Amino acid sequence: MKRHEARDSADSDAPTEGTVESPATPAAAADLEAVVRERDEYLASWKRAAADYQNLRRRLQSDLESAVARQKTGILADLLLVLDYLDMALATPVATEEGRNLHAGVEATRTALFGVLEREGVRPIPDTGSFDPAVHECVTRVEVEGVEPGTIVEVMRRGYLLEGRILRPAQVKVAGSDESEKPV
Repeated sequence: MKRHEARDSADSDAPTEGTVESPATPAAAADLEAVVRERDEYLASWKRAAADYQNLRRRLQSDLESAVARQKTGILADLLLVLDYLDMALATPVATEEGRNLHAGVEATRTALFGVLEREGVRPIPDTGSFDPAVHECVTRVEVEGVEPGTIVEVMRRGYLLEGRILRPAQVKVAGSDESEKPV
């Protein structure tokens, strides 16, 4: 029984887990405070560095996505010009069998190119209805009987959107006279 009591008294003298023994001298207390302060500074510095690294990764990702979008926009705008040329070729009247075969090939090429553009997020701007200066470019105004001023009469060059942003505005003729827009 005495052995058990001796062990209990020895355990009670030992510091419990999670508690800090008070240093025996004031110098030791100052050293401990300095070490704790240094540890806290290193921890704060590490946290700032980790946050800076995460911010850098996000910024680099954003910059990379912007650069890709700029390059993609340029290439897609160039492909729209090719699409315009194919549309002009398809608008040409065909009289011979060879011409009809060529027309079918051009039409298949246009369909394939338009499919690629659609997969990349390119959508045509609606070319009917009223003129919207945000997506249409008025080439000229024409007098048309029975048509309300500000209505699109003809599309000169089709416009396109890329993921909701204007890739190329539609060039249109709009009903109304030039005098109807001038202030009196």
